[in-house]
Amino acid sequence: MNDYFSVEMSADEIRGISSIGLAHLGDAVYELLVRTWLCVHGKATGKGLHRATIALVCAKAQCRLSEKILPLLTEEEQAVFRRGRNANVHTVPRNTSRGEYQQATALEALFGWLYLQGRHERINVLFSVMMDEEV
Repeated sequence: MNDYFSVEMSADEIRGISSIGLAHLGDAVYELLVRTWLCVHGKATGKGLHRATIALVCAKAQCRLSEKILPLLTEEEQAVFRRGRNANVHTVPRNTSRGEYQQATALEALFGWLYLQGRHERINVLFSVMMDEEV
């Protein structure tokens, strides 16, 4: 049986996944981190918890928060981020600019890429920097 909580793939296998595929996975990783962060920080009420989650996982918030980590990315991480940003997305949610959505997709692709490599510690470092001062 596969352990999908601890999947590690080779670099070649990960390169075979499209940027949109990485972003799809990274979106779930990011949302799980946000939900965990909110519960740990005492935001565990039903409606308030859902609203707080939505506020942090929307493309605008991801774009804003991703700016905090850009200077910390390695060259390889920057390349993955650029690849995600340049992914060919066909639709953009309302109230979000194409640039914001591309930046959010880039962040999600990076988190998906790191997750598939089993680099959970690096994800935690980057996420912690992003959430610093966020309440």
